[in-house]
Amino acid sequence: MKQTASNKTTYALGHAEEELDRLSRQARVFEPFTRQLFQQAGIAAGMRVLDVGCGSGDVAFLAAELAGPGGEVIGVDRAAAVNRATTRVQARHTSNVRFAEGDPAEMRFDRPFDAVVGRLVLMYYADPVDAVRKLAGHLRDGGLIVFQEFDLANARSLPPAPTFERHSGWIKQALSATGARIQLGLELHSVFLAAGLPGPSMRMDALIGGGPDVPVYELVAGVTASLLPVMEKLNITTGAEVDLSSLVQRMQDEVVASRGVVVSPGLIGAWSRKLDTPGSEERNGSTGR
Repeated sequence: MKQTASNKTTYALGHAEEELDRLSRQARVFEPFTRQLFQQAGIAAGMRVLDVGCGSGDVAFLAAELAGPGGEVIGVDRAAAVNRATTRVQARHTSNVRFAEGDPAEMRFDRPFDAVVGRLVLMYYADPVDAVRKLAGHLRDGGLIVFQEFDLANARSLPPAPTFERHSGWIKQALSATGARIQLGLELHSVFLAAGLPGPSMRMDALIGGGPDVPVYELVAGVTASLLPVMEKLNITTGAEVDLSSLVQRMQDEVVASRGVVVSPGLIGAWSRKLDTPGSEERNGSTGR
């Protein structure tokens, strides 16, 4: 594999151990949605899969489970995440997953993939269309490309819970200010088309609920904690105003008192297949994998 320069924006959430821990907690909450997306899209046994922006490896491990022992998954991300993911794969004794450092949109691989997947990663690319176009170049003809991205505007409460709404607003403001595209999930259709792919099939999932045990409170508090240094630098809010120690409890109390509900950001999945290159059937002798 050969690596060149990255075209990603600044990842405002950072790559500290605490952020990687948060990503793993978030991954456990979203795992059912990503599993359903991958199965519906067609990730299956025997596939060779590239995981873009693998983080601690959760999406790669899910893809490896679906690909089975006859498949292979390569996850790519920055050094801190790759080190964490590699430690996890060694502890799990998983033989069909490996990790590499770099930006997969700017890397070269020894042979094509059956699928390219990613979750919450395109929103941090400066040019998502260019990234998808380059990533599709790693696919065999007819290969799958599957991404799952946020629509942060979907996050809301009814009736409005002041603490939840305020902190959700700060998160959106901080991410937008650092270049992240906070509604990229809704842009996936146009991104795929602009990258030269067929119009994707799409689905949206979200967490919703009332009461004290909804995972959305922890998700909001976790992202707030990771973004707090950026929020303070941008004069969006302060640590004292956020008061992380009581944040989850305050959100819970307000929603429960109003008998209301909270809704997570929408997790929008899109999938499509790379068009056959003219003459590929004659060159390869087959259109199959």
